[in-house]
Amino acid sequence: MTKPGRIALVGSGEYLPAMQEFESSLLQLGGSKKYVQLATAAGRESEDRLGYWRRIGEEQALRIGAEPQFVPVFNREDAMRPDLAQMIDGAGLIYLSGGDPHYLAQTLIGTVVWDAILQNWRSGASLAGCSAGAMAFGPDIPNFRKMKEEGSVGLGLLPNIRTIPHYNKFFKWIPASAAQMFLKAPEGVTIAGIDELTAIFSDDLQTWTVYGQSSLHFLNGANPGKYPSGSTLKI
Repeated sequence: MTKPGRIALVGSGEYLPAMQEFESSLLQLGGSKKYVQLATAAGRESEDRLGYWRRIGEEQALRIGAEPQFVPVFNREDAMRPDLAQMIDGAGLIYLSGGDPHYLAQTLIGTVVWDAILQNWRSGASLAGCSAGAMAFGPDIPNFRKMKEEGSVGLGLLPNIRTIPHYNKFFKWIPASAAQMFLKAPEGVTIAGIDELTAIFSDDLQTWTVYGQSSLHFLNGANPGKYPSGSTLKI
């Protein structure tokens, strides 16, 4: 029986040369050269911006010898289309890039495109989310820009992890103790701050390894602290 593929949460840097080796490893583990890219989180941005995501994704795919497959899912109507869902089949790596995590989750929940993503991941494809993509995989998505407002429901793929991407950029001026107050999670949910150009990955959704130029930060749970690249932990 095929087991699910590797899953990765990335703090920033999707499609950039600095993450080329990492993305290549995810693709190889997925057993196919088909590199599926979804810019759904940026679906409300300009045509130029969507074109930018498509271009840098294709450039990265070519650098690592992959076959780029950009899937144009920008709204819920797109996410309900079986023809777009079929474009995901046979992927070695499925990558959800940055933008608005709330919009990403709201667009994909309960759709045939999300079903296709899950089916291919469960069949062995690697699945990665960067920034908004990483945040959307969790049970909920806090409203970082308006802390007093309620967050929104996430995709729930990782019910025990709340991801803070770009951690060393956005939270470097906030003490960890203060960040915990702002980002208090429900019992059993670990707050994981992932620095830029850094990722964590797992093959079993329990043991996670840190990769990249900086660190992972646990803000709560049994093992709070800062963990450099190469560290392996349980979540």
